[in-house]
Order: sequence, then structure tokens, then C-alpha cells
Amino acid sequence: MLNKAILVLEDGTNFWGQSFGYDGEAIGEVVFNTGMVGYQEILTDPSYKGQLVTMTCPHIGNYAINAQDMESSNPHLEGFIVYEYSRHFSNWRAEIDLQSFLRKHRIVAIEGVDTRALTIHIRELGAMKGIISTTDFDINSLVQKVQQASGLIGRDLVREVSCSESYQWQNNPDEYEISEFLRLPEPPQRLRV
Repeated sequence: MLNKAILVLEDGTNFWGQSFGYDGEAIGEVVFNTGMVGYQEILTDPSYKGQLVTMTCPHIGNYAINAQDMESSNPHLEGFIVYEYSRHFSNWRAEIDLQSFLRKHRIVAIEGVDTRALTIHIRELGAMKGIISTTDFDINSLVQKVQQASGLIGRDLVREVSCSESYQWQNNPDEYEISEFLRLPEPPQRLRV
């Protein structure tokens, strides 16, 4: 059984849903992404630090998570908003389902939100902060928390997402096996007369 969850924007607009990530609260700037695929890359993209990311594609989680598609070593967003979390995935490279990944990394997530209505709202009214909560459901309390939270302005986000030590990248082409279908054909022999 999923716990209830709520998303409240700083203007008081609210969306009820169910938690499918870590239980708690997450505050951040509410943004949206219209990609049909790539939720794993979005979760681990450092540029989403400090944000609650809304996916407009209605089904999220249907190919799970694998280490090879990570953009960085950990997720950086504050919270995740979807219409429907897909509990059944199909991907031969899958290593962990999305829900377990979110819980492991303490990312608060909500499903059941009309993500297209939310996207229109923030597109028309402009950027605003929001809060996802699975613990406090008092809208006035949540609006107050959001309004008191510091935003992105003035934060050194690069420092927050950068690695603590430099490291050298190693190219290892033997790590990947090229499918026979992707191999380039041998160039044709030229006929000389």
C-alpha cells in the first residue's frame, strides 16, 4: 500500500498523489521535462540540483535503472513528480527498479499528479518553488515552508554537485560489445580495368 503524498506550490496550488520514493519532504524549484525517455539520465544530471523535476511523459519507470546510463554517480534532484510510476519494467540491462533506486538515494517522489496541468501552471505563471511531502498535509504549513525556503539564487550549485577529488577517465572499449547489426560493412572492392 502506498502512502499518500502532496505537492504544494508557493502560490498555494496543490496536487494530491501517492508516494513512491523516500518518505519525507523535499523542497525545490518546480521544473518540467517533456522527454519520452531518459528519466534515469535526468535523475542523475547534476544540472537538476535544487529542483523538483516533473516528467510530462505519463509512464515512468518502465525500463528501470542500470549503472551504464548514469550521468553522475548519484542523483542530484530534490524530488520527482510523475503521473504514473510503472511497477513492472522490461529491460535486459535493468539492475534496480526505479522505486528502490529513489528510496536508496532518499529522493522523495510523488505519482498520480496531473503533470500536464502542473506544467501548464508553471509555464504560464513562471518559475516557483514547491514542496513534496509524505508527512505534513496541512496546506498552509506547507506553503509557509516553501515560502521560507531559500531558492537557487546565490547558491554555489557547481560546488554542491562537483566531485571532491579529480580523477582520470579511462577509455575501455573492450567493456562494450558491439552488436553484429551495428558493425560497419567492409568497403566494397573496387574493380580496376
